Amino acid sequence: MPLFRLIALCALAVLTALPAAAFDTRARTAWVYDLTTQTVLLEKDADIPVPPASMSKLMTLNMLFEALSEGRVTPDTTFAVSTRAKQMGGSTMFLNEMDRPTVQELMQGVVINSGNDACVVVAEGLAGSEEAFARAMTERAKMLGMTHSTFANASGWPHPEQRMSMHDLGILAVRLITQFPQYYPLFAETQFNYKNRAPANAHNRNPLLKIAAADWQADGLKTGHTEEAGYGLVGSAVMGDRRIVFVISGLASEADRASEAEAVANWAFRQFVMKTVAQKGTRLAEAPVWLGAEDRVGLVPAGDVSMLIPAGAAEGVKAEAVFTGPITAPVRAGTELGRLEITVPGLGLRSVPLVAETDVAEGGFAVRFSAAANRLIARASRLASSS
Repeated sequence: MPLFRLIALCALAVLTALPAAAFDTRARTAWVYDLTTQTVLLEKDADIPVPPASMSKLMTLNMLFEALSEGRVTPDTTFAVSTRAKQMGGSTMFLNEMDRPTVQELMQGVVINSGNDACVVVAEGLAGSEEAFARAMTERAKMLGMTHSTFANASGWPHPEQRMSMHDLGILAVRLITQFPQYYPLFAETQFNYKNRAPANAHNRNPLLKIAAADWQADGLKTGHTEEAGYGLVGSAVMGDRRIVFVISGLASEADRASEAEAVANWAFRQFVMKTVAQKGTRLAEAPVWLGAEDRVGLVPAGDVSMLIPAGAAEGVKAEAVFTGPITAPVRAGTELGRLEITVPGLGLRSVPLVAETDVAEGGFAVRFSAAANRLIARASRLASSS
């Protein structure tokens, strides 16, 4: 059967817009994503593996969250602290071999203190050794679609095989937000001081948590910094019904990281607006019906179609109803028959289902007789023209 393409410009006249001005980020690599509409807003070398520094601790947390969800550990489970964990440098919870921190305390230590010692304790507690844990992290990352990630340790300590792309970090952030909502509030906590040992390291380094924006609020996820990686941040913020996730890396200073993160969030929220471009049940196209009591059936969206529209009004958005036809009767209302393909300049293609607006019964004798006669006439015409 032929593929029909019907342009539904009138039904989507609200979609007149041009893309927002591209954001010229100072970050070496970046990825910005609207989670609500599943729209990538910006990519800058986002699939290049780079040193992730402490941002890779999110993968350690993912492994721990999975263990919690599967019942292998509970928040009250305690882990031993090895000498290796105690001797970790950099950011720390100041654990020692006499401690038996709980999983809950270790999660806070990783998120808030960025504790390298806490990461080693988690790795050894779950996998026996940090090396085995790093291998498991790499294998799990591949299963989750993070194809540009390899791990040599649990903490993000500099190592030539510790690499992640900004896109992979974004995939991981989205997973932590959507799959582990019971643990995600940890990322918005600002203070944790294990046994009052680390008052100078007791605060969350995420600079956006300190910003009281009038209409958006940050609530995660993780900073990172090494000399090789520069300063980076995996962040998330909400404004109304929208949530964005963004990853930036390679900035020159802590101050640059803070200002760039705020600028990215402002751009993502200010330069794009959510619009309902087609309402549930609105007829956007018609498909021919073969051997039906009616010769056409309306194509409608099964639900409201909302999407991001870049700021600024002008011609630019295209919409097409695509289906394979004609549709053979009988047709039941609500059956998916095609797709509405909407292309927004700068944001690519979005495809949503189109369903039958009404039932169409099989045609009676007259319809079938007419169809058979038309076929015979068409066949006779072809034979006559070929002779």
